[in-house]
Amino acid sequence: MGSSKKNKDIHFICLDELMRKKILVTGGSGFIGTNFIRHVLNVQPDWYLVNLDLLTYAGNPHNFHDITPEMKKRLRFVRGDVRDAALLAQLFSEANFDCVVHFAAESHVDRSILGPKAFLETNVHGTFTVLGESLAHWENKGRPEEFRFLHISTDEVYGSLGPQGYFTEETPYNPSSPYSASKAASDHFVKAYFHTYNLPAIITNCSNNYGPFQFPEKLIPLMILNIIERDRLPVYGDGKNIRDWLYVIDHCEAVLKVIERGTPGNTYNIGGNSERENIDIVHLLCDHIDKRLGRSGKETSRQLIQFVSDRPGHDRRYAIDSTKIQRELGWSPRFRFEEAIEITIDWYLENMDWVNSVRSGECRKWIEENYGDRGKKYSSIGIKRNNSM
Repeated sequence: MGSSKKNKDIHFICLDELMRKKILVTGGSGFIGTNFIRHVLNVQPDWYLVNLDLLTYAGNPHNFHDITPEMKKRLRFVRGDVRDAALLAQLFSEANFDCVVHFAAESHVDRSILGPKAFLETNVHGTFTVLGESLAHWENKGRPEEFRFLHISTDEVYGSLGPQGYFTEETPYNPSSPYSASKAASDHFVKAYFHTYNLPAIITNCSNNYGPFQFPEKLIPLMILNIIERDRLPVYGDGKNIRDWLYVIDHCEAVLKVIERGTPGNTYNIGGNSERENIDIVHLLCDHIDKRLGRSGKETSRQLIQFVSDRPGHDRRYAIDSTKIQRELGWSPRFRFEEAIEITIDWYLENMDWVNSVRSGECRKWIEENYGDRGKKYSSIGIKRNNSM
């Protein structure tokens, strides 16, 4: 890690003393982080945010190009690594944060299968470093009761469900992939810092998000763009794996509730109450986009679907019980899936310039490698790659 004093991306800004909250957002140029920052700038006019992001393949600084000049005064971008303790200490000293919202993570399961080390480094080491600097800052401030450390996690830490039942906050952890194992480890570090040091930390575990600004390696944006381009639509296994889908703005609203009203030491599960089989999602996207683009007969997109060898260790079903956050904090999903998926489709159709800007050669290479001959690839290198650190 280079010295933070040499970081050329730091821009010093005089903070308005009237700002009610000063928030450090890690990973704020990724999919959920971007939507969270944009949402907060819209609904919390007296909050000041610092976005710390390394800008790896999924981070895009242009996600904020269209915000208003007034909003730009309340948002500072710093390019940096969450493992850089010196940089974090400098940021805490400058901004005197009231809250940390820790989104920064490697999050794609398939990438974790092929390259688990990056997930260990970012999700475990990165979280450990942010926790340590947050604790030092909180103690230096005299342990204010209003300070919060909010760790954004996933329902995948719980493993796979059978055809019945739901994940609750008491569900034992049973991660299946290097990704979910790294997130489970980071969750445990957050809990340990609460119990050992009394750091006012909270964890949220969310279901699958969808919406604008999502990097096109995840199911919904990948399928939308492949349908538009009449490319093949790769579906794992029999396509009947089930996920609970959460519109990203609903997630952002839940995170705000947790910041303002959540109890330190608690976990809150955030779900969309929208279970769908993967193949049903693909069919729905085909039909909606075909209708928008006027495709019919032999031009319909369902014929582009190709079933490919399943992902190793692929969890069958996720489903979240959000009763706790609904009961204690008054949050529930505001968007129906049928409404939000159409908003999402329209956003991609209307923002192809953004799509083209993020579909770098690396993204194309990744999609080619990941959805090639999966059976051959995993039988030849899967075991070695999975065990290499």
